[in-house]
Amino acid sequence: MNKSITVAMMLAVAAPLGGCISFGATPPDTLMTLTSTASVPVGQQQDSARAKSIVVQVPVTPTALAAARVPVQATPTTLAYVKDAQWSEPPARLFARLMSDTIAARAGRVVISQVQAVTEANDQLAGELRNFGLDATTREAVVTFDAALSRSGASNTEKRRFEARVPVAAIDAASAGPALNQAANQVATQVADWIGR
Repeated sequence: MNKSITVAMMLAVAAPLGGCISFGATPPDTLMTLTSTASVPVGQQQDSARAKSIVVQVPVTPTALAAARVPVQATPTTLAYVKDAQWSEPPARLFARLMSDTIAARAGRVVISQVQAVTEANDQLAGELRNFGLDATTREAVVTFDAALSRSGASNTEKRRFEARVPVAAIDAASAGPALNQAANQVATQVADWIGR
């Protein structure tokens, strides 16, 4: 069998499969992210010898928030996802980064990583990001964070729930991003003020 016939046969067999093969879902036109409204100015030096340090851990999340999609509480017992709304990375990581920026700017804390924390005394902020999506019944973006703070030298852990709700005009991708960013900043501000200097 010559080479051209073999190639033609392979193409004939593969042609019907073209519509069946998929390399993943089609990504949305844009990906959402969070932007802190409070951040340390570029070039400002931070020194843990002069200010308290803190480790901000990525919060744990329920399964509904582990994906990059935006959940919608359709009824008290059902969830859906906002069409064409997707985060650039898991929302828990985005939220932890936003909190780190806000705590550094508002509380004057030096935010360090878990690896850097091995050699020095510092506070630890952990917790659970319980809500990070839209509530269709109230038409609001909702961010709920259960914080757990362990202060350096203390044997106890302080816990506190923080929540922010921001109205949305519609349950869609265009409304979800800005409203969730605003709510996340409100919660991060509350957390930073609670932690203190």
